[in-house]
Amino acid sequence: MTFPGTPGTLILLRHGQSTTNAEGRFTGWADVPLTPRGEKQAAQAAGLLACDGLVPDVVHTSVLRRSIRTADILLEEMDRAWIPVHRTWRLNERQYGALTGRGKREIRLGVGPEQYQAWRRSLTAAPGPLAADELARLRADQRYAALAGGGLPAVESLADMITRVAPYWADALAKQLYTGLTVLVVAHGNALRALVAVLDRLTEHEVEHLNIPTGAPLHYAFDSALHPVVRGGRYLDPAAAQAAAEAVAAEGHD
Repeated sequence: MTFPGTPGTLILLRHGQSTTNAEGRFTGWADVPLTPRGEKQAAQAAGLLACDGLVPDVVHTSVLRRSIRTADILLEEMDRAWIPVHRTWRLNERQYGALTGRGKREIRLGVGPEQYQAWRRSLTAAPGPLAADELARLRADQRYAALAGGGLPAVESLADMITRVAPYWADALAKQLYTGLTVLVVAHGNALRALVAVLDRLTEHEVEHLNIPTGAPLHYAFDSALHPVVRGGRYLDPAAAQAAAEAVAAEGHD
């Protein structure tokens, strides 16, 4: 499919630092707040967008508060709180199952660096499922009513993430880009890894080495077939994003 005009622009933003990010824990679908640093990152991201002349027309977030709060701060800073906002569980963080709430360093020391790295970054590896009582609590949450009947995952691999994110790209994001809109997606590290894997047609090796830092806006421009003009997009502050991505890769190794 090609677009006769100029496609819109996509901006990807991982939420600002959360309390579990700061503690070095696996977060998954746990609904945790931003730290003061995370709120500052959201405001700084707004400044980067403004300096680059990128003004969102529509926003998409997960249904988790760290994503929602980051988007709210950014839109307030840019005086764009009035634009449409869409929220979906499909942009939630990866369901980390039994790792949820566990310390990354603790897990690495317990299972060894190879298994730890596979659970964090490989395409297909997944840890054990979420405890039954925690899964039941999530299934009772009204945010996930559409997943009634066992549709809510007890654990996910990154391949599972791609399976749930890809339809949202095709059915929501791509359609808005074809109308020329500037689309902002404020989500989570693994949701954005999955989306980038779809956009850039990443190999398994490339997926394993992709790290998305918090609070760093990533800009994608597209050709008429909605293929990225620059594979991998463009960080608005590339030096800071590179340093932050390296810190993400090193989590659990200190």
